[in-house]
Amino acid sequence: MAHTNPAAKGEQATGALPAARAARKPLCYYGDDFTGSTDVLEALFRTGLRTVLFLEPPDASMLGQERFAAMDAFGVAGVGRSLTPEEAERTLRPIFATLKSSGAAIVHYKICSTFDSSPGIGNIGTAAAIGRETFGEGYIPLVVGVPYLGRYTVFGHHFARAGEAVHRLDRHPTMSRHPITPMKESDLRVHLSEQCDDRISLLDLTEQDAELPVVRERLKRRVAEERPDLLLFDVLDEQRLERVGQLLWQEAQSREGMFVIGSSGIEYALGAAWQALRLPELQPDRAAVARAYPVDRLLVVSGSCSPVTEEQIGEAMKLGFTGIRVPVDELIDPERAKQARNRLLAEATERLERGESVILYSASGPDDPGIAEFRRALLAQGFRAEDSSKLLGGLLGELVRTVIEHSGLKRLVVAGGDTSGYVTRELGIFALECVSVLAPGAPLCRASSASPQLDGLELILKGGQVGERDFFQRAKNGG
Repeated sequence: MAHTNPAAKGEQATGALPAARAARKPLCYYGDDFTGSTDVLEALFRTGLRTVLFLEPPDASMLGQERFAAMDAFGVAGVGRSLTPEEAERTLRPIFATLKSSGAAIVHYKICSTFDSSPGIGNIGTAAAIGRETFGEGYIPLVVGVPYLGRYTVFGHHFARAGEAVHRLDRHPTMSRHPITPMKESDLRVHLSEQCDDRISLLDLTEQDAELPVVRERLKRRVAEERPDLLLFDVLDEQRLERVGQLLWQEAQSREGMFVIGSSGIEYALGAAWQALRLPELQPDRAAVARAYPVDRLLVVSGSCSPVTEEQIGEAMKLGFTGIRVPVDELIDPERAKQARNRLLAEATERLERGESVILYSASGPDDPGIAEFRRALLAQGFRAEDSSKLLGGLLGELVRTVIEHSGLKRLVVAGGDTSGYVTRELGIFALECVSVLAPGAPLCRASSASPQLDGLELILKGGQVGERDFFQRAKNGG
């Protein structure tokens, strides 16, 4: 079984991009996890820009393919959220150089809207330092709030919706207990200061409450007085989000490629600004948010331990989905792996051939005892705890690819932001495009692959916090 090590192999720059194409691109981005990368696809799809998400940095020959000829923007899906600072150094530096060569007005390092990060894993400060060295001086804008997704930044403190309630990030039922990057601080400036020595300033919501020229002067004064390395923008509602987008777009016009860090709030802010400014080159036909068609069978593979996903798995099983636990501890044990794999494949394939929809899950929720069992098995086999996402994603991806090739499935859901990137890489897919929107932050995408069985596969990458209780049923029914 081949396990991808993106820090050593998968995410390498492959050459400069054609300058003629670059002039037409307002934006390109790198997503630090796969579910977040498709979240940006959705945002740009809603804006009306045709965007392609590549699983490796594209070179001129890739962009020259006829299928990508009408592309307005592009992204590169990555796994930066699960990398150590040393791995990020090796991974991000060549990718940022490739993105810079695109000539795009804005280059976006896309992070999760719940700011998943720590000094040791997913360090955003490391990404900022590499970005500054690559793109030059000038403050780096930081925008994390996305009202559309229930994410809000108020006086520097971040809040996120869980179900019907909005929680401060350090009291969020999932993020405060995240197994890899638990959030113990809601002030994003304080949280980020543990990852870097940068000067971090804030343009708060009261300073945004004025006519645009006044807000521009306030921003200019803040930059002159505090000389920040990073500048965080409060985002509470769509009105302020549009204001932030106009500030970003104006700043980008004065730079040779502006590097920004943030959630898909960047794209929603810019989309609102482009519409408000009525720029002719950025006013394509609005995207038709078409309803997807239903499928007779759906395969869901989950590496998530979120309580939101836990509810979704339970609801789907009530509605007739077959749940099959993935014995991860057995699959990483050389003496038991082959038998466990064959048993799992046989059961999943048999169920799908009967016409059933299947959920393969490594954990039912945050309190599943299988999580502790997996961690003990990791240590027993000589792995580090931080290897869990890579290892789990590789195992699930290899299993899913075999199931799809034998069953002829047309649609797949992958749940779990940390594992989805590794699952998708194992599938042999090289690009994704958004074709429909099922739920905020979880678009339906069409895959490009050299494999006939996987080319055209419909794929939904769902973060742990995304979707209503009946999400998997809706994914099967097309909305």
